[in-house]
Amino acid sequence: MKLFKRGLRWYLDVTVNGARYQEALGTTDHREAKRLAGDRLSEIKQGKGISAMGREFARQPFREAVKIFLAERSGRVSERTARLERERSGRLIEFFKDRPVNRIKADDIAAFQRWRRAGGPNRQGVAGRTVNMELGVLRQIMRRARLWLGLAEDVTFERETVKPIGRVLTHEEKEILFETAASNDRWFIVRAAAALAASTTCRGVELKGLRWQDIDLDEAIIHVRRSKTQAGHRSIPLNADGREAIRQLRERAEALGIAEPEHFVFPACERQTINPLKAQVGWRTAWRSLIRATARQVGRNAARTALAGNGTLTAAKRAYRKAATAIEGFRFHDLRHQAVTELAEAGAPDATLMAVAGHMSRRMMEHYSHVRMAAKREAVDKLSSGLMKGGKPFMVRKAS
Repeated sequence: MKLFKRGLRWYLDVTVNGARYQEALGTTDHREAKRLAGDRLSEIKQGKGISAMGREFARQPFREAVKIFLAERSGRVSERTARLERERSGRLIEFFKDRPVNRIKADDIAAFQRWRRAGGPNRQGVAGRTVNMELGVLRQIMRRARLWLGLAEDVTFERETVKPIGRVLTHEEKEILFETAASNDRWFIVRAAAALAASTTCRGVELKGLRWQDIDLDEAIIHVRRSKTQAGHRSIPLNADGREAIRQLRERAEALGIAEPEHFVFPACERQTINPLKAQVGWRTAWRSLIRATARQVGRNAARTALAGNGTLTAAKRAYRKAATAIEGFRFHDLRHQAVTELAEAGAPDATLMAVAGHMSRRMMEHYSHVRMAAKREAVDKLSSGLMKGGKPFMVRKAS
């Protein structure tokens, strides 16, 4: 049995018959906490653990209940899931504050949904999916307190908009993206990751899960062992771009002494310290700054083209905004769409597409392989054979 303090309150942490109980004791006095812990341990051993635990949890102020919930989840779920639950609980705490969990009603949950849609003070409203993910954490907390069943019928989740199909860059835009990435050392990691994604169809989570033991350097093959789905576990040959990205990453890893088989290809770096046994969380900040810089360059090119065509300064500004705005929404995951689309345009068979990209069904394959309009136009142009040449034009007959 262990007692620990969080803030001013004492908590109990004990494991009985393989089940762990971590509960607030509701006191700031250490002697009182020891007495309550002893009584609580006796209840647990007598089989009163679960129901009593739920009652105690339900009486907690919401922010304290969230701390208990997250502590219990630690070690039972993946690090990524734990991080997402911490992030999603932030707005819940901001809204419910110190309200006891057993005082939260369906009307309060509906008020939270309205507050999130409106965005709260000085914030824009959020999408229905974001609200639903936050409600998912709240639902788990209410279930932990044995209260959700009484609320479920009166809680309506938000309608989620269909995710748009990812963007695909033109050949020129793709070149500018990687030329921009090569212009600054701070984009080295995200540039290498982007090259691998655009060359292999790998998702971000698949790249972050790669270890050196998953890469056959002699045969130039990567073995994806961590993926979103079971079908995502696959082996992918590397093209010239992929091989060069791996070569540069390997060179860096050997220089830093982090090139052992069990080390991650994209290791975590916290407070300027690299931990090769922990995967990098992500490269969102670097990616966003890279995309902004790319958008500016694409916009400048579009503006120069407009001026070269004897366009006015207004037309050049309009061309800049249109081209730059189109790039600003480009996500890292869209590189997967890019790779699958280019494979489809190159005429790769459906079976090859599914094997490389790790799709489970033809429907998912078609979702990704949205061939660009230019390729579609080129394909249908091949059907032209002068069917409408010649013939008499249509004449409107006047009524007699």
